[in-house]
Amino acid sequence: MNDYFVINGGKPLCGEVRVAGNKNAALPMLAATLLTDQPVTLHNVPRIGDVAAMLELMQDLGVRVLANGGSSITLQAENVGTRRLSPELCRQIRASILLAGPMLGRLGQVELPPPGGDVIGRRRIDTHLLAFEELGARVEVNPSDHQIVIRSNGLRAADMLLDEASVTATENALMAAALTPGRTYIRNAASEPHVQDLCRMLTGMGAVISGIGSNTLCIEGVKTLRGGEFRVGPDLLEVGSFLGLGAVTTGEMRIKDVNRDDLRMVLHVFRERLGVNCWFDQDDLVVGEKQDLRVAMDVGEAVPKIDDGPWPHFPADLLSVALVVATQAQGTVLIHEKMFESRLFYVDKLITMGARIILCDPHRAVIVGPSQLYGQALTSPDIRAGMALVMAALAADGTSTIANVNQIDRGYERLSEKLSALGADIVRTGDAPAID
Repeated sequence: MNDYFVINGGKPLCGEVRVAGNKNAALPMLAATLLTDQPVTLHNVPRIGDVAAMLELMQDLGVRVLANGGSSITLQAENVGTRRLSPELCRQIRASILLAGPMLGRLGQVELPPPGGDVIGRRRIDTHLLAFEELGARVEVNPSDHQIVIRSNGLRAADMLLDEASVTATENALMAAALTPGRTYIRNAASEPHVQDLCRMLTGMGAVISGIGSNTLCIEGVKTLRGGEFRVGPDLLEVGSFLGLGAVTTGEMRIKDVNRDDLRMVLHVFRERLGVNCWFDQDDLVVGEKQDLRVAMDVGEAVPKIDDGPWPHFPADLLSVALVVATQAQGTVLIHEKMFESRLFYVDKLITMGARIILCDPHRAVIVGPSQLYGQALTSPDIRAGMALVMAALAADGTSTIANVNQIDRGYERLSEKLSALGADIVRTGDAPAID
């Protein structure tokens, strides 16, 4: 079903909002339950499309869902087979590839169809396969349908250097190494908060991991892992999204129970680069009612740049939010998206709304603000661009419709309900609305 948002913009957003658990932590933590035959309970799991698809994939492998209420899920992978993963389900989410590491570590074999997910450019999986080969696995890729078969007669410890600091490849290598005898080093490892969450879960299950939070991880393989209870941390991307929403709409917004350490670079960019007025009140992040958004120029009045990079740099998934905030800020800024060559292609939709943006190439856009935005008929191309369009529609004058909002559901839990509670004029409908 293709649902729509109908948004009447220009309404003040104010009040309290609590973000869901981190999608990018929940998905590998769900995958890690395959490493033990004992029950594992995860709390604060977001109720989003990608989590539902991951659970369906795991149940197809034989994982039992023992309890599934609210934001808590209890799983047991007692009788898991080496059957081929469903191509249809794998096409739904990129995170399907996260099942490869734990299945290889526990069962010694996995047949993996090509992973799906957002269409934002080429998303290579070579780093995953190279990591598995370093651990002694044999990788075969069918050239006709790109089906991947990974086999091992027994993994061996390795001292590996990842060819890029890939988050999911780091997570896959971690999960495969947890049950591999000996001492495995992962160098040039990703160190994002969600990678740290997975490391802490694995240590709670009995794994021995050192270097958590750094770019070198050391894993002492163990024979078996146990179950347990673990909590998914708050979604820093959702915090950043509501921070941006508060900046481009009037009204004071309080984002409840955030993790300060996860937000240092995010706050640096929004506060120091774009002039967003926000502060901490104990564990809450407050976005001020009165905003005077101004781009801070570099030394010599040079045009500044906001770009993404591996942790602790600014997250790539928040560049779309920063870009919309920049359309409402006084000044000029360059947005540089380094990772994906198609991710900025939604800016044409913002231009039709009145934003002054020059798309220099697939990776760079120059934004000159502030611009008055006007309601338009829009379509969400992916999760993060969809959120950017929702932000723009809420800041715009007039009515906007956004099609394909099921894409947004993959990363944001009950978004329209949360926005309505803050005072947004937003309606979700299954019928294509008409705009005068």
